[in-house]
Amino acid sequence: MATPKEHVEDIRKKKFSIGAEAINPLTEDLHQAVKNLSAELYAKDIHFLMELIQNAEDNEYAEVVDPSLEFLITSRDITGTGAPATLLVFNNEKGFSHKNIESICSVGRSTKKGNRKRGYIGEKGIGFKSVFLITAHPYVFSNGYQIRFSEDPCVHCNLGYIVPEWVDTNPNLSDIKQLYGSASALPTTTLILPLKPDKVQAVQQQLSSIHPEVLLFLSKIKRLSVREDNEDPSLSTVSAIEIVSETDFVTRKNIDAQSYTLHLSAEESGKVFENECGYYMWKQKFPVKQECRVERRMEVDEWVITLAFPIGERLRRGMNTSSGIYAFLPTEMVTNFPFIIQADFLLASSRETILLDNKWNKGILDCVPIAFVNAFISLVRSIVDAPVSSLPHMFKFLPVQSSSYEELNVVRESIKAKIVEESIVPSEPHKEQKFFYKPREVGRLMPAFWNILRKAEDQGVSLINLSSHGRYVLSYSFDKVEYDHILSFLGVEPVDNEWYAKCIQGTSNLVTWVSDVVYLELLLFIADNWVSKFCRSSIKNISLIKCVGNGIKSLCSISAIQNSRSKVCLSINSCHVSWLIDWNCEFISVASFLFMPKITQEAIWSCSRKETLVKWLSEQVKVCSVSLYEYAVDLFDKSLNERKLVIAIAHFLYQSLCKSYISDREVDKLCRIMPLVDKYGSIIKDRAGVIVPANGSKWAGLTDSNLRRKEGYVELREDYLDSGRFAGNITPQKKLLEFLKVHAGALDVPYISAPSDGISALSAQLTKQNTFLLLDWIHQLMYQGVRIPQKFLTCIKDGGWLKVTLNGSSGVRPPSQSFLLKSSWGNILQDGSVFVDIPLIDQSYYGERINSYKDELKKIGVRFEYAEACEYMGKHLMSLASSSTLTRDNVLSVLRFIKFLRDKYLSPDDFICSIKEGQWLKTSLGFRSPVGSVLSDKEWEIASKVSDIPFIDKAFYGGEICKFKNELELLGVVVSISKSYQLIIDNLKSPSRLTSLPAEAVLLMLQCMQLSSSSEKLVRALKGTKCLKTTVGYKSPNECLLPQVEWGCILQVFSGLPLIDHNFYGKGIYSYRNELKKTGAVVDFDEAAKVFARYFRQYASSASITKENVEAFLSCYRKLEGTPFKFPADLKSCICKEKWLRTRLGGYRSPRECILFCSDWESISPICLLPFIDDSDTCYGKNIHEYKQELKSLGVVVEFKDGVKFVPSCLYLPQNPSSISRENALALLDCIHILLEEKDYSFPDVFTKKVSQAWLKAHDGYEPPSKCLLFDSEFGKYLKQTDGPFIDEEFYGSKITTYRKELSEIGVIVEVDKGCPLLAGQLALHDELSTFVRVYSYLSEFKWEPNSKADKRIWFPKGNQNGEWVNPEECVIYDKDELFGLQLTVLEKYFEHNLLVFFSRAYGVKSCPSIEDYCRLWKVWEIFESGLLHDQCCKFWGYVSKHWNSKTEKTLAEALVKVPINSGSAGILLCNKQDVFIADDLQLQYLFEQSSHQVFVWYPQPSLASLPRTKLLEIYREIGVRTISESVQKEELFLANDVELQLIPTEKLIGKALLRLILGFLACAPIKMEAEKRQKAVQGLANVAVVETSEPNTVSYDLPLSSGKILNVRGSRKVRWDREDSKIFTEKMDRSGGYKSIIEFATYFSEAISEFVLWEIPDHIHALSELIKLAFVLDLDEEAVTFLMKSKNLQIFVEDEEFLNSAYRSE
Repeated sequence: MATPKEHVEDIRKKKFSIGAEAINPLTEDLHQAVKNLSAELYAKDIHFLMELIQNAEDNEYAEVVDPSLEFLITSRDITGTGAPATLLVFNNEKGFSHKNIESICSVGRSTKKGNRKRGYIGEKGIGFKSVFLITAHPYVFSNGYQIRFSEDPCVHCNLGYIVPEWVDTNPNLSDIKQLYGSASALPTTTLILPLKPDKVQAVQQQLSSIHPEVLLFLSKIKRLSVREDNEDPSLSTVSAIEIVSETDFVTRKNIDAQSYTLHLSAEESGKVFENECGYYMWKQKFPVKQECRVERRMEVDEWVITLAFPIGERLRRGMNTSSGIYAFLPTEMVTNFPFIIQADFLLASSRETILLDNKWNKGILDCVPIAFVNAFISLVRSIVDAPVSSLPHMFKFLPVQSSSYEELNVVRESIKAKIVEESIVPSEPHKEQKFFYKPREVGRLMPAFWNILRKAEDQGVSLINLSSHGRYVLSYSFDKVEYDHILSFLGVEPVDNEWYAKCIQGTSNLVTWVSDVVYLELLLFIADNWVSKFCRSSIKNISLIKCVGNGIKSLCSISAIQNSRSKVCLSINSCHVSWLIDWNCEFISVASFLFMPKITQEAIWSCSRKETLVKWLSEQVKVCSVSLYEYAVDLFDKSLNERKLVIAIAHFLYQSLCKSYISDREVDKLCRIMPLVDKYGSIIKDRAGVIVPANGSKWAGLTDSNLRRKEGYVELREDYLDSGRFAGNITPQKKLLEFLKVHAGALDVPYISAPSDGISALSAQLTKQNTFLLLDWIHQLMYQGVRIPQKFLTCIKDGGWLKVTLNGSSGVRPPSQSFLLKSSWGNILQDGSVFVDIPLIDQSYYGERINSYKDELKKIGVRFEYAEACEYMGKHLMSLASSSTLTRDNVLSVLRFIKFLRDKYLSPDDFICSIKEGQWLKTSLGFRSPVGSVLSDKEWEIASKVSDIPFIDKAFYGGEICKFKNELELLGVVVSISKSYQLIIDNLKSPSRLTSLPAEAVLLMLQCMQLSSSSEKLVRALKGTKCLKTTVGYKSPNECLLPQVEWGCILQVFSGLPLIDHNFYGKGIYSYRNELKKTGAVVDFDEAAKVFARYFRQYASSASITKENVEAFLSCYRKLEGTPFKFPADLKSCICKEKWLRTRLGGYRSPRECILFCSDWESISPICLLPFIDDSDTCYGKNIHEYKQELKSLGVVVEFKDGVKFVPSCLYLPQNPSSISRENALALLDCIHILLEEKDYSFPDVFTKKVSQAWLKAHDGYEPPSKCLLFDSEFGKYLKQTDGPFIDEEFYGSKITTYRKELSEIGVIVEVDKGCPLLAGQLALHDELSTFVRVYSYLSEFKWEPNSKADKRIWFPKGNQNGEWVNPEECVIYDKDELFGLQLTVLEKYFEHNLLVFFSRAYGVKSCPSIEDYCRLWKVWEIFESGLLHDQCCKFWGYVSKHWNSKTEKTLAEALVKVPINSGSAGILLCNKQDVFIADDLQLQYLFEQSSHQVFVWYPQPSLASLPRTKLLEIYREIGVRTISESVQKEELFLANDVELQLIPTEKLIGKALLRLILGFLACAPIKMEAEKRQKAVQGLANVAVVETSEPNTVSYDLPLSSGKILNVRGSRKVRWDREDSKIFTEKMDRSGGYKSIIEFATYFSEAISEFVLWEIPDHIHALSELIKLAFVLDLDEEAVTFLMKSKNLQIFVEDEEFLNSAYRSE
């Protein structure tokens, strides 16, 4: 073998042609490829460290060494390259081999590729090259090799990075040893990396940040260190560290998993103490799912997932966060999970993250929840003796926080779904026993209730039954706020509201034994949660509220208080408690109160949360906080039928006021509602007032008491004058009446209120004394401000009791008809009036005193004012007018009276106001009020033609009426037309009488409208009347137009418009434009334009717009364009939208739908039906082109680029595509190009439909665009033009390639990665292997997958034929077991590896045969009679074992009819699985094999590692093969008559420890038998008769087969249970036989006892039997059995203890 140096020279010569004459032309490309690969593979400089650590892990190590990796950075330049710092990497591996050297001199040829099963974790083949990120010249010293590499191209071969160069000096081994340290031997391999200047700081930083957890999942490297060597230590910048990994190899194996504890320690410079952390590690294997296989892991059959749970604070260094996902080394993914996931993930090229969308990684992540659940259960329940308080911190490993990665949140949710179905949550323990339940079975308690329970327990209250109220209670040590997020994640809910009720009721003495402080805490707890939890629960039915009544303490339920069955009270004032209780005894016959005990009330008053508690007691429980006032009110509400009690209430209020327990204001309120006893002895509750007794009262002189009584007044009884004694208090005589006068309002006249009824004494004249007495009463009522009853007041107003004078004569009148006037103008009125006598109060009779009662007289209706006298006379006059018509003389007298008042300088206004509205003035329209009537003259003649005006009838009144013009005007009569235009409007004639009016009448009405502020009536009358003369006759205003010269041309386009005749009305008509507009006439250009638009629509809709109309319109449009009278938007919109332009296609279109033809349209017009305006001589002619600008303004398309938008909808491709010329096609593409330049343009569906027909010429004929491809250089990399429907470039010319975007828009495939479906769809047209390889390679490159049944067929060559098509289901990539050559098409025989990956990914071809394929193969074998070879059987069942899961189980159970048996011959026979059995009972197996019956399943002997016997038997069992023990029919044979029998005491065999064990088994999961039932079962066992025999019990075993045949064997048993006789027969145990005899007896004994107890539920017999067997071997020792139960999570409850104690009292 060559020396290392010779080997290097050989590589340089042979591989890199160094020394050859010519340089390989590919070396420059290879150099650039390596450079790019090493620089771009990783995004950060840190990854060179990860690659070096990964390489060290993959290295081989001698057994005697402890694998380690050391980094040393120095400022010394030992390489002579001028580097500012050098990094040395030391590794004590076996060293570089020849192959290793050749590997690092290559790219992508790692010696570790394809060796994942051997534990290699590297795979990219570039690991060492990553050092070029930080160094330009890496050195390797290992196993005699001393070489270096350079990133610069070698001068001999022009290639860098991978060309080795031998190194003799700078450095040499002594230089390296000196740096490493002479005390230690130099490790086998050393890398020397002189750092690039710009990388020194980054490397120093990364070395200082190496995380201690980097060793966590490395199986080889146990020690890693970082240190710095500087001549001046003070210049050191790297934080030195040494990391050591140690594993506790005490492993626990379970379900293909193992667990162990790993310790990491990190000793870092600058830190005094060593940093350590332990990790609970769980490693579990899972079979790789078929659908998750990928090319890079084809050889891997198992996923190994390791989870690390940090015990304590995780180690941190140089970073705030720690990686949550490892692929042997840490990624940069922070999961937010409190544990670490390690697996063989596929990484992104940067190595920073795993590929989350990769199916391999998804398969791994799918298994993580299972691994986590198994690990967590092991972690929580592994330490049997650990206290419950030590468990909660383990639950911090649950992934409570969501991850920033959605895929990891799926893992989190799956963990949650699985973990909540496991019994992992500890409940509050009974004694020292630990019990675990599913999260949903455990309930949380509120912290406040825990505090109450703990305090109650300290005061002697027993909590032994805490979990017996319908829900297991979460352990107190776990039920803390700090675990809220964990418990919420698990779904541990609080106990329901009813649980608290059951607990309070079921926990004896919780209310009565505890102190008042704890009692109030309990009430506060209920109060705090009342609304949200307890208000609808049964807690309100518990006797909970303490109270006292008649000196006896008791408890009331909340519901009783709420429903008023009990009324419990608190005193608001602590000083009133005794007072209220004493008086409550006085009213015991009617009182309904109970008061809370005084000591309890004192506790409430001193409670810090008194307000909360009292508020709850008051508002929710309805416990009243009663004041003395409220207590009295409650008494008033009772049915008080005893006069004595009513009197006592008054004394109670009097005495309470005397002691200042109640205020004056409160007494006043109470006295108003207090029941009273009237003079008849009746008890009156409701009253209007209280009056003193009639004897000696003032009110009796004016009215009687019966009148007051009817109004609800109470006359007090004389009892209120007497003294009294109540509740030990004395009231002196007459004090109570004085009290009632002050507070109950006992009153007398003049302070008494007025009666609601009238007074009979007012029907006749009153004496002067009585008159003033009545006025004094009214004065007092007014002074008090009370409302005087209407009936009482009316009686006074209308009663004839007031003395008056009438023109000097005396009389009596009601006050409402009387006046008290000044004599000066009173006499004047009487003298001037000829109609009315005014009644004046007789002041000579009443004297001057009457004038001091003016307010009182006015109140009762007496009038004082001149205006009131005038009004009185006016009303009298109007009453005459209403009864009969006023004569001519009457009217003239009224006018003279008004004139008389004016002459006397007295205002006639009040008199006029009283008569002006009366209908007494005769007019031309009948009797009217003066207001609105007219005194006519000549000015009114024209107005009378349009209006019905009420003129005063001069013929009736004569000429004299005109003398009173001023008086008439004061009354409201109109005497002048000036400013009376509104009157004309108000009396306007009906519209039917206003037609065909003369010009003067019309102008007058327009003038009225102009001058009036309210002309709506006139406007309404004219609107619907044909009153205006037009050019086409009389029309209503809303039909007429008043044109202007400036814009009138628009009304000349069409004839027949109704224009107002200005010659008839004259120029003055134009001054009333606004008034005409109000009536609806069109006078403005905008409105005229609207009328024109209406006419335009009518003509357009009937296709009546002629050539002349069009020309006149366009001419007018041109004329108005430069003026202020441009067409309004609405008119222009109408013209643009209406269809009025005729096109060459026939019919009319709107301007925006038309095109004005030009030469640019000639190329596209043959394949488009475009709407060109008809410019033929028979239509518009060529003159239409003169109006190009006007047509453009109206929306007509006049430019080609603007008309392209018509092409998509007007496209008309001929049925024969060959008639479409090259120019036509390119013109269409030009149009598409123009359209696509518009932003967000999209083609209409009609264009898409038309253009989708076959019109594009391809190599194989005309095709629709969607079936064509545009060939370019990108397609040329993979295909030939004949491989698919590419567009014919020879026909269209090279210009067709410039329309790439346009062709793509119409459906042509132009992108190389979009052509897969089209090319795949035409595969059936080919028959050459080379074509298929090209197309398949193209499809593979662009990740194509079939989406139709036709696409899902695969072609493969077959002999000399053209090949054959098969379905993917009939194919398989590999057939490693070589069993399926006749059943499946194995593709690896026909195609290269890259296409095999394509078939697997795209077509879903199985990598290996599936379980269904193996089942079909087995069905074929079942037909063979010759049997199977051993190798065939091993391969089949080995596959099944490897891929065993629930799906496999179901498939095999349904498909397999036969299973293999041990036949004893060379071949393996298959028999019906109903006749084949699993030998789970070796005794039965021995008995049947001795009888030569071949009935047991086959398994390989010796057992294979890939096919363990236990696994195979379990598979047999799952697919329906029965065990021999469950299949045989056992029959106990009777003992012979001569066998000696002896009855022995039951307790000798069945003791208390055994019964305790059985009770615990029956009480706990999974049976959970009720207490009564399990105790009955155990009682039966305790009462069973035990019979001891000298001979064994013989048993017969029958095994029925499917054919009906029965196989029979016999054996013997030590113990047998006879159910019919309820006896246990046992052979006398011989302990001299040693352990064999003991275990044999224990086995039969445990089986018999289990069968006795569980004969009704046989599924659990085996479990109980195994438990009893172990206890029997331990001699059923009580302490041993107790520990055994604890280890199995079994317990017995209080009722079971009591049962055992009663059954074994003597013990």
